[in-house]
Amino acid sequence: MNYIDRIFPTNKGLTTYLDELIAKNYQIPTFQRDVVWEQENVKKLWDSIYKFYPLGSILIWKTDLKLQNHRQIGGHHITDTNFSRTEYQYILDGQQRTTSLLTSLYGGSIEGRLGFNPLLYVDLTIPIEGDTDDESYRNRFLFWSEIDDRNGEIRPNIGKKKRFDEGLIVKLIDIKNNFTTVQTNVFNSTAVNQDFNHHILAELSKIKGVLDNYRISFIEVKGIQVSEVCQIFERINQAGKPLNIFDIVVAKTFKPATQQTATALADNGFYLRDLIDDFRNHNNSEFLKISDLDYLQILSVIINHNVPNSGVRNITDRYLNEIKTEHILAVWSETKKAMLKTFDFFENHLHIKTPYLIPFRYFYFTVTAYFYKNSSPDYGLLKKYFWFNSFHNDDLLSNTTQLAQHIDFLNKSKNNEIVLFDRFLIDKHRLRSATYSSKGRMSRAVLALYASVQPKDWKHCDREVLVQNFFFTSDKPNLHHIFPTNSEYVLNNQYRNKITSDSLMNIAYLTQITNLDITNRNPLEYMQDYDKPEFEAIMPSHLLSSEILDWARNGTLPDNAIDLFIESRVNNILSDLKNKLNGVTFDEMDTMEIKEEAMTIGQ
Repeated sequence: MNYIDRIFPTNKGLTTYLDELIAKNYQIPTFQRDVVWEQENVKKLWDSIYKFYPLGSILIWKTDLKLQNHRQIGGHHITDTNFSRTEYQYILDGQQRTTSLLTSLYGGSIEGRLGFNPLLYVDLTIPIEGDTDDESYRNRFLFWSEIDDRNGEIRPNIGKKKRFDEGLIVKLIDIKNNFTTVQTNVFNSTAVNQDFNHHILAELSKIKGVLDNYRISFIEVKGIQVSEVCQIFERINQAGKPLNIFDIVVAKTFKPATQQTATALADNGFYLRDLIDDFRNHNNSEFLKISDLDYLQILSVIINHNVPNSGVRNITDRYLNEIKTEHILAVWSETKKAMLKTFDFFENHLHIKTPYLIPFRYFYFTVTAYFYKNSSPDYGLLKKYFWFNSFHNDDLLSNTTQLAQHIDFLNKSKNNEIVLFDRFLIDKHRLRSATYSSKGRMSRAVLALYASVQPKDWKHCDREVLVQNFFFTSDKPNLHHIFPTNSEYVLNNQYRNKITSDSLMNIAYLTQITNLDITNRNPLEYMQDYDKPEFEAIMPSHLLSSEILDWARNGTLPDNAIDLFIESRVNNILSDLKNKLNGVTFDEMDTMEIKEEAMTIGQ
C-alpha cells in the first residue's frame, strides 16, 4: 500500500457513529486502557458539542486482523463471540469520548458507580450567556441524580424536578428519537403556552439541530503492522501509559472458547494474559514479578530456537508481532519448567532473592533458553557465565546481537561441546566509584555479589540477612552505609578521602533493626557494640576485612580511613570473583592509577 493511502481523514454524524457502535461496526481492543468517567467531564464534552466546538479526531485502525475485544462499553455489548468480518475497525484513540457519548444517550452502567444512571438530560430553560459563557453548561446538562428531589427531600432539586414534570427538562435520547412528542409537550407546557416564538422552543430546535448535524472527525489508518500500532498509540497518548507490544500480542493471539458440538470437541480458547497470570499465581518466587514484556521475550527466544519457520527471529517488536497462538502452545509446557529452573538458579544457587539485582534482564532469556529441554544443566558453567558477564569491564549483554551470541555460547554446553570463556577484564576503579542506581548494571552486579555470599546479621550472627524476600520492598533495597554518610567522621574528613562515602564499597546488607541501632553513629562507636568472636567470624560474609574492627579496638580512625577501607573491600571482591571465575583468564586494570600517573607526568 502506498504511504499516502495509509491515513484517511473523514467525518461522520455524531448519532450515526453511536448507532454504528451499538450495531457492532466498531471494536475496542483489550489493550485500550480503562476509562475514567467523570460527570463534569461528560457535561463539558456535551457543552463543546452544543457550541459546535471540535472534539478532536477519533483514530480508527482498519485491518483484517481479529483481536480480542472489550465485550462491553458502558454496559453495552459491542461484540459477540461469533463476530467475524473481512475488515475490522478498532478504536485506537477516542474510547473515553466514545464511552461518555454512548452512555449519555443510551444509558448503561459505569464501573465503580453501582446504581448510577449515566443518561443525560437537558434543561431547555437555561439560556447561554454570550459567546464566552463557560458556566451555564453545568445547569443545562443534568443527570437524574441532579433532578430527582425524592418527594421534596432534596431541596436543591425541587425546582428542577418541577421543570422535569412540566416537560422542560428532557432526555437527550428523547430529543433524538421522539422529537415530535417532546416538541408537542413543550409547546403545550404552561411555560411556553403554545407560543411558537418562545425561546424554549427555539432552544429545543437548536439541540435537535446539534444532534442531527454535529459531525465527529475520524482519522482512519490502514496497512500498518501490529508493531506500528504501539508507536502510534504511544505518540497520541503522551500523557498516558505507553502501549506495550505485550498488549498487542495478547489481543492478536486471543482465541475465544467454543462449546462442544456433535461433530467437534470443545475448544478452551486461548488468552495469553491468563496463561501468564496463572503461572505467576501457582508458583512461588519473587522473580515471577518480572514484567509481561520479559515473559513475552522469553517466549520469543524459545520459539525462535525451537519452532521451525516461525518468523520470530528476534525479541524486537517487529518479530514479537510474528508470535502466533500455536507457537506459544508448542513451547509453553517446557518453557514453564525452564523459567522455574531459571528463577531457582538465581534464588537458590546464586542466592539473589530479587529481580532488582539482576544486572542484565537478558539473563532471563539466555538462562531460560539454556534450561529449555536440558536434562543435565551445568550449574558451575552457569555461575561462571553469570559473574563473568555481570562484572566484565565491557557491557557484554546489552543488545540483541550479543543476545544471540550468548545463546549460541550456552548451546555449546547443551550440545556437549567444549565451552571456553574469553579473557575477563575488570577495572578496579569502577568498583571503587560505583554508587547505587536501581538500573545500573555495575550497581546491580555489586549488590548481587554481596547477596551471593549470604551475609549474616551483625547483631544475631547466626541469622542470614537476605532469607526473607520482603527485605526488598522496592527497587531500592534497605542498604546500610558502614561509614554512615552523615556521621561526624565522614563530614569532618570528606576532603581527606578520594572516594565518596556513597560508594557501593561502603554498603552492607543488614536487618532493619540492626540498621536502626547504628543510625549515623561513628564506626568507632558502633563497631564496639558488635566486637565479639561471632561477629569477626561472619565479616567475610560481607566481604569485609578486619581492619575496621582493629581501628575500633584502638579507638582511632586514620584521616583517610574511607579510602583504606574501600581499597580493602575492592580487593576482597576481586578475590571472590577470582574464586567464582576459577579457570578463566582474569586481568585487572586501574584507571585511577593511570589517571594519577598522567597528572604527575603533566606536572
